[in-house]
Amino acid sequence: MENLFTKGKFFLLLFIAANLFGQSVKRLNDPAIVAQHKRMTFESWGDWRPYPKYFLGVQTNFAYATVWGMWAPKINREYKDGDDIRPLKPTGEQNLRLAQLKFQEEEAKKIKAASDTIYKRSVQDFAHWTSATVDADPLWLLYYKRMLKPITEFPDTPQNFVEWRLKDQQTYETLSTTGTLRRLQEELDLIKEKYSMSRTMDMPRGKRFVMYHETLIRWRKFIQELKKHNDKTTLLLDYKNILNSHLPTALPAQSTSTSDKQIVQEVMLKYKHKY
Repeated sequence: MENLFTKGKFFLLLFIAANLFGQSVKRLNDPAIVAQHKRMTFESWGDWRPYPKYFLGVQTNFAYATVWGMWAPKINREYKDGDDIRPLKPTGEQNLRLAQLKFQEEEAKKIKAASDTIYKRSVQDFAHWTSATVDADPLWLLYYKRMLKPITEFPDTPQNFVEWRLKDQQTYETLSTTGTLRRLQEELDLIKEKYSMSRTMDMPRGKRFVMYHETLIRWRKFIQELKKHNDKTTLLLDYKNILNSHLPTALPAQSTSTSDKQIVQEVMLKYKHKY
């Protein structure tokens, strides 16, 4: 009998435990919590549950009085009567943070693009600065390489009339005697030195082409001056040859006159009937 009673108690406890733990958990649906969730999202600001109840003008809802009413904490009343502070409203703090984050991402993209542009420009500027890449510059290949080529072809120190590109040896000797070739050699050295500096020194691309242009202008003036001296000397030699051919005995080989005045008188007496 005692065993049956013990077994009965065991099965009773087992049945009670199965009922307690086997039941499904019911979903909690508190209207006040739901209203709070709505206030904290974008839906609406309000729905202050629990609602007040009055009987003969007296508040009879104890829950409202302790949450929002006269017995509620001051912070609850300030919250209820205060501004709309929903973080997910159109102008809420959370949306403002998200908008600011998006703005910062766009600014970061712009800064990165600008820094990449500055880096690429720096690389390009370095490529134009260094003298190792001057031969690949398009403007050099299209124009200045061809225009400055005569400078490299001209001898550094010309030794005869052919290298100086003069007409003949007599012209070369005349310019050498008068000191003109020495001055032209100094100008040639300056032109070649400036050309060499523009090709070998590291400098900005714009400054390099300014040096190219200055060198070209100076070279053209040098060639023009050389041609001018060449033509002028040739003309003087031609005049001298013509004069010698027309007046072969204009003056005696040895004059016994003692003054220029006597020499002029002798010549005038000799040729006064011929001209």
